[in-house]
Amino acid sequence: MANTDTARTDKTSAPDLPAPSDEVRITRHTLRTPDGELAYTATAGRVVVREEKHTDGAFDGYRPAIEMFVVSYTVDGVDPATRPVTFAFNGGPGSSSVWLHLGLLGPRRVLAGDAGAPVAPPYRIVENAESLLAHSDLVFIDPVSTGYSRPVVGGKPADYHGYTADRDAMAEMIRLWTTRHHRWLSPKFLAGESYGTLRAAALAARLSERIGMTLNGLMLVSTVLDMGSIRFTDGNDAVYPGFLPTYAAYAHYHGLHGDRSLDEVVQQARELAERDYPWALARGSRLSPAERTDVVERVAAVTGLRPEYVDRANLRIEHQRFFAELLRDRGVTVGRLDGRFTGPAADRNADAARKDVSYLAFQTPYTAAVNHYLQAELGYESDLPYEILSDRVQPWSYAEFEGRGVTVIPDLDAALRANPFLQVHVSLGWFDGATPFAAAENGFARMDLPDELRENISYSYYEAGHMMYLHEQSRVRQSRDLADFVRRSVPQRQEPPAAEA
Repeated sequence: MANTDTARTDKTSAPDLPAPSDEVRITRHTLRTPDGELAYTATAGRVVVREEKHTDGAFDGYRPAIEMFVVSYTVDGVDPATRPVTFAFNGGPGSSSVWLHLGLLGPRRVLAGDAGAPVAPPYRIVENAESLLAHSDLVFIDPVSTGYSRPVVGGKPADYHGYTADRDAMAEMIRLWTTRHHRWLSPKFLAGESYGTLRAAALAARLSERIGMTLNGLMLVSTVLDMGSIRFTDGNDAVYPGFLPTYAAYAHYHGLHGDRSLDEVVQQARELAERDYPWALARGSRLSPAERTDVVERVAAVTGLRPEYVDRANLRIEHQRFFAELLRDRGVTVGRLDGRFTGPAADRNADAARKDVSYLAFQTPYTAAVNHYLQAELGYESDLPYEILSDRVQPWSYAEFEGRGVTVIPDLDAALRANPFLQVHVSLGWFDGATPFAAAENGFARMDLPDELRENISYSYYEAGHMMYLHEQSRVRQSRDLADFVRRSVPQRQEPPAAEA
């Protein structure tokens, strides 16, 4: 690997603690794309993020708080003021950025296999000719307790395991990177997946309100803006209609709708989910026997479940139970993150799926790939475990939402109103059982936006699941969709008018 440098910047620290410092590795590479060869610089390492401290109202210093792991890619020889930059992260909470990094956006990607086409170890990393790097510089950020990101020595990880603390730490990292790399005049984007979409919407508002940083666009992959739309908690009947079209898509994929098209099946489920199904849930015991039978049979028809099961469930189909029940007669369960995947049921009588068979299928290729790639290709070495998807962040705190639902719909609404140039692209998978497409659509529909701002939101749908880029045709199309989104979201620069003589 040519031209490898080490960058280390010593900083002062709080008294009685080791002085943390940035520790990064810089390497230089080339990427072959359909439009030609790109020379780029990769910078990987832990960056010290500081916080202002106050004691009894007095300023007590700008002290190290977090050592955050960041991998950035910048194309060489381009004017930074005109070059877009995209800050990317995944969700969880508790996930590193490895999925977007090595699955979709970065210049290298792992061959992780797909539903019905698993790959055996050892795994392979290949060049990603469709990388978004051809159109935007990339910065992948691992939140605290994911990847190699940790608090400084003496810091408490739990202090950052919550909505506001996580948002603010990520905002500070983005501000710090932008300032140090002189990119305040660059077009800027956020790309988030899953909980990362909720984080991205919150960041869009926070960066604008607190830091004065406006964005050109948000790329929301497998979107959830309202946690109530995916949480099966007692008394939350609003969650069930949002999952119904996804259940119908699962049933179609596994051959339970005969020769009908996916579009036809999903549309039938949408119509039921948007009108009669929520009405029936709200009516409860007030449904007449004939009304109840009608709704039971229609729910069973679109979901592929037996009417007796739907009736016993009181019309309320919880997702983990659905994953276990759909193909029970075949002795398999279907995936949560991607319903195209199936696996042998550990207990064929279990009322709910115990493990997500889709996650088990692609976890190990990504784990092997990132541990090899960061050290062997980017030159960053650490004895810390790289936390791919960690439960150490649990319980995740939503204390700020006590007594009300966890939603960032108002944040996104505020960000769009404050910056009418902000564009939003939403990527949705038909077979995503974690953040179902209809639930996301319902959230956007509830936004109180004027028509001209609603036109800023665009959608793409893929015949895959939560990580739609596992499906090769979807990966290629999604890469093209995101590249097109970046291009159309950056206005053409206009030269100032010439001064009069």
